[in-house]
This record gives sequence, C-alpha cells and structure tokens, in this order.
Amino acid sequence: MIIAGLGCRKGSTLKELLSALDAACDAARISRESIAALATGEIKREEPGILQLADKLELALHIISDDALMQAEPRTKTVSRHSLAKTLSSSLSEAAALAAAGENSEIIVPRLISQGATCALAQARQQP
Repeated sequence: MIIAGLGCRKGSTLKELLSALDAACDAARISRESIAALATGEIKREEPGILQLADKLELALHIISDDALMQAEPRTKTVSRHSLAKTLSSSLSEAAALAAAGENSEIIVPRLISQGATCALAQARQQP
C-alpha cells in the first residue's frame, strides 16, 4: 500500500498539488493509480486544493493528528524550515504519509516540491 503525503502553501491549487503528486509518482516509477490514499496534517484539513485532489482521484484523505505526525517524525528523511515553523514536523508530507501507511512503513520518495506543493510517498514494509 502506497500513501501520498501532501503539504502546500495556503491556497495552492488542484493543479499545483497534482503536479507534486505526479512528480513523486514519476520518481517512484509508478502510475498515479498505484496510490492507495492521500494524507496530510490537521493544519491542512480545510485546504481546498487538497480536498479537490482527493475528490478528483476518488481517494480517501487521511487527516493526521499532530501527535501521530510527531510519532512518525523520527522516520522522516528531509527537513523543511517552513514545515517546522508551521507544524513542528520537519516534513509534513513525509510524516503524514508515514503515519497513514502504518508503523512499519518507510519513505520510498522523500518530499518533492513542485509549484509550492509538496508530496512524499510511503509504503508499508512487507512482513517477513
């Protein structure tokens, strides 16, 4: 299961968020259809572009609590000063993807930035 974690500047458009998602999918060499769900933090719960993206792709949007973001924090790979200032997470998109994908998940595409939006992909590790 692959989860796309999203972050963005306030007022980012559907097109900008789709650009970030597509860049992450390209980096992973997967199709957009491989994404099982989207995730973001509580701070972006009402962000129109993110809500529109979930509707357009007909994917569940997981809103991740601040506590869950902080639990995923040690597994993030990149640091965004902007994200730290706004969310206390070094990467909202990475932490959201990891939290939604589960305890045994890992980042398969670190945070990518495209047109003011960010996307990271996380996947649950296979159990032995």
